[in-house]
Amino acid sequence: MTTSTQNETIVSLLTNLGLDTSASYPTLDTLGQVDHRYLRDLKINVGNVLNSSQHLTKKEARLLALSVAVNEKYQPLIDSFSNFARQEGATDAEIAETLACTSLLSTNNVFYRFRHFTGKDYYTQTQPGIRMSIMMNPVLGKEFFELVSLVVSAVNGCELCVRSHEESVLKHGASEARVFDAIRLGSVVKGLITIL
Repeated sequence: MTTSTQNETIVSLLTNLGLDTSASYPTLDTLGQVDHRYLRDLKINVGNVLNSSQHLTKKEARLLALSVAVNEKYQPLIDSFSNFARQEGATDAEIAETLACTSLLSTNNVFYRFRHFTGKDYYTQTQPGIRMSIMMNPVLGKEFFELVSLVVSAVNGCELCVRSHEESVLKHGASEARVFDAIRLGSVVKGLITIL
């Protein structure tokens, strides 16, 4: 693959993500200056998880991608995935709930990871005192709310939260194939953000 082809791949990837192709992406540019096959893989992986899932709708894929972008604090993709989710029929309430769920899970992941790491009775027996009322009657529905919670927990590496939300999402009717597609999407978007 020539450098020209690499640059076309970068432009295509950015365009497909709704990102500014004239902005500076130093890591992508570094890969584009050499014959690096990872760019093509990245473009294919991103396209596959956002557009070709058999177990997630395009709206769900964009909302899950949004949750990872929010978690990683990458504003260009937050804006882009919000717009794409709206184009797929997401309401402002669903987008807002995705943002709130991501914030809540980031909070919980730190707290419960600490509890798990220390394993001390005082920490595990003391009430967290963290309000979680959005979990009671989510706009997105309980199953999808749990799926977002699972993806964010996986990205943040909270074993206790991953186990809990994986069990819950299956109890709410998700298949393991749906969980697998959601986690694969989260991992690809996380990897994408590290290189943008």
